[in-house]
Amino acid sequence: MNFISKNIRHLRDLKGLSQEQLAEELGITRSNLGSKEEGRSQPNLDLLISISDYFRIPVDILIKKDLTKAKDFSFIELGNQRVLFPIMVDSENEDLIEVVPVKTSAGYLAGYDDPEYIEQLAKIKLPFLPTGKHRAFPIKGDSMLPMKDGAFVIGKFVENRSDIVDGKTYILLTRNNGMVYKRVYNRIHMNNTLQLVSDNSAYEPYEVAIDEVLELWEFTCSINTQEYSAEELKLSSIVQLFNSLGVELEALRRLIG
Repeated sequence: MNFISKNIRHLRDLKGLSQEQLAEELGITRSNLGSKEEGRSQPNLDLLISISDYFRIPVDILIKKDLTKAKDFSFIELGNQRVLFPIMVDSENEDLIEVVPVKTSAGYLAGYDDPEYIEQLAKIKLPFLPTGKHRAFPIKGDSMLPMKDGAFVIGKFVENRSDIVDGKTYILLTRNNGMVYKRVYNRIHMNNTLQLVSDNSAYEPYEVAIDEVLELWEFTCSINTQEYSAEELKLSSIVQLFNSLGVELEALRRLIG
């Protein structure tokens, strides 16, 4: 399905632009833009490229994906292009959080920038989260004790690397190491790296070049699943667990403590 008409209108609204302002940016008349937004005509290839360049969103995403599900601008940088990173909402306009399942977490490195992969992930909703784009990731290993295998952490997407706060914990997606959860120290100003430190002293700190970091998510809350058996920890059960507001949900503790 071609979503281009409503996507243009929605992206313009997100930017807070009038039709006249956007038309001027694109070098066309307001009436021309209006006909595209209303679906009375389709943009030609040159205009599609201009729209793609202006919003820095690939042409195929503009055409094939319904971007009206996004209620603000969050992006993944892909070279000189950006893929819209929508905050998904349900029918009641409540934010939804994608859950990266344990068994396919290794595939996240290949699919993180694929809208179709992200779209098929199970989704949950949780109260008490700050504004922004969130995603839930599984924890593997024991490097971040007391967080153990099977726990999930929810992170808030960090768009600006300068917002990294020394000593806070983050989920990082890196080209060489895949997905890791570590305490981070910003060394960008010194040598363009981040120092990653485990809470378990058995693991040595190490550095990763900032150019190797594909995604960065600031820890928001976690939920432990150690009291459940492996059979119980199916994705559907994990989703129910998140939605049940268990006593181990740290978001509430952080808000009130």
